Amino acid sequence: MTPTLRTEVPSRSPDVAQPNPVALVVGAGDATGGAIARRFAREGFTACVTRRSLDKLQPLVEQIKADGGVAHGFASDARKEDEVVALVEQIESTLGPIEVLVFNIGANAPSSILDETARKYFKIWEMACFAGFLNGREVAKRMVQRATSERKQTIIFTGATASLRGAAHFAAFAGAKHALRALAQSMARELGPMGIHVAHSIIDGAIDTGFIRDNFPERYALKAQDGILNPDHIADQYWILHAQPRDAWTHELDLRPYMEKF
Repeated sequence: MTPTLRTEVPSRSPDVAQPNPVALVVGAGDATGGAIARRFAREGFTACVTRRSLDKLQPLVEQIKADGGVAHGFASDARKEDEVVALVEQIESTLGPIEVLVFNIGANAPSSILDETARKYFKIWEMACFAGFLNGREVAKRMVQRATSERKQTIIFTGATASLRGAAHFAAFAGAKHALRALAQSMARELGPMGIHVAHSIIDGAIDTGFIRDNFPERYALKAQDGILNPDHIADQYWILHAQPRDAWTHELDLRPYMEKF
C-alpha cells in the first residue's frame, strides 16, 4: 500500500504554466540542510524539504516563503522504500521536475566498538548510506528520462571527515560514510555520461549549529575567527556545484575552515 505523506502540497492543475524546477533536500535540518534549501529557493527553485517530523520543518518553510521563495515540507522517513517512492512521485506529479537532489542525513552517534550494538550500527548505516541509495535511485530514474545537453540536473551527497578515515569510536559512522562515498562514485561514473552531475562533499570540521554551541563551547568559540563552517557558505558551494558547466564538473568537494587540521 502506498503511504500517505504528511504535507500541505495541493494538486496541480493541468492548465498551470510550466512549473519551477525543484530542489529536494533530504534531511533539511536547522543548519546546513536549511541553508541549502534557502539558497536554491533564492535561485528560483521550489524547495522541497524533508524530515521525519513535519512540524520541525515549518520554521524553514515559513522563512523561505517570507523571503519570497516557494517551499513545501514533507514528513518522510528516508530509510523506508515505499515512503521514498511516494515522495518522489508526489513531488514530480504535483510540483515539478526534481532537478537537484541533496542528500544531507548524518546519523553520527559515537561509541566504542566494544559497546556498539548491532541494532545501532545497522541504524546508522540505514540513515547515512541506505537512505542515500533509495533517494538517489528514485530521483535518478526521473532525471535520466529528461537528460539533455542543455538541462542541468544534479545529485549531491553530503559526506564528512568520516568519509575518508575512521576515527576511534566512530566505526559505525565511518563505515556508513565510506559506503555513501562509494555510492556517489559509482553513480557519477554511470550517470555522468548521461548528463547528470553526481557530486560528493566532504565537510571536514565543526559547523555552526546549536549542537556544537551547546556541547562543544570551546570549539564554538572559534566562530569569531572563522574557525567553524558557516552553513550559508556551505550552501553557496552547493549552488556552485549545480551551476558548473559539464565540461568542468567537480565530483568531490572538500570544505574545511582554514585552521582545521587534515
